[in-house]
Amino acid sequence: MKNKTTNEILIIDLEATCWENDRIPIGQKVDIIEIGICLLNLTSKEISKKQSVYVIPERSEINEFCTKLTGITPQLIEEKGIYFEEACEKIIDEYNPALLTWAGFGNFDKEQIFEQCDWLGIEIPFSYDYLNVMDEFKDHFSLPRMMGLKRALDYLKMEFEGNHHSGADDAYNAAKILRKILE
Repeated sequence: MKNKTTNEILIIDLEATCWENDRIPIGQKVDIIEIGICLLNLTSKEISKKQSVYVIPERSEINEFCTKLTGITPQLIEEKGIYFEEACEKIIDEYNPALLTWAGFGNFDKEQIFEQCDWLGIEIPFSYDYLNVMDEFKDHFSLPRMMGLKRALDYLKMEFEGNHHSGADDAYNAAKILRKILE
């Protein structure tokens, strides 16, 4: 496993606008609505700085299906949401992510960050050193195929902590899997 970091890996998990059966309404695009994030210290194995950064969708709306899945309501975004560009600045200020390897469970998070930065014409706040925890998990345990976050935790006989499809909780649980792989 490659790692350009000192001794920390940033783990992120995004929640985005979504629709039943992936039927995106005409004129709308998938927008990040939460960046769940935490830090895994490779020396102490401690997971810290867990948080949710809520993001105002600029190309779509949060519907009932999306709220049921993620727990994120339009009201929550209205109260706590910031624009994606501001969210990137907040993450840069708090984590200095350009110097860290970053990770997510699968490639969706990386692809969505790249796509949304490209759409806005802003610099990607993260390094180009991305670790796909799902791939690492599959390879580490020589599994025949990929499995989702919850199944991976079950495989490791670990409890899922928090709510599934909460970005911060999913990032934290992905960090637990990565920590186990690195033991």
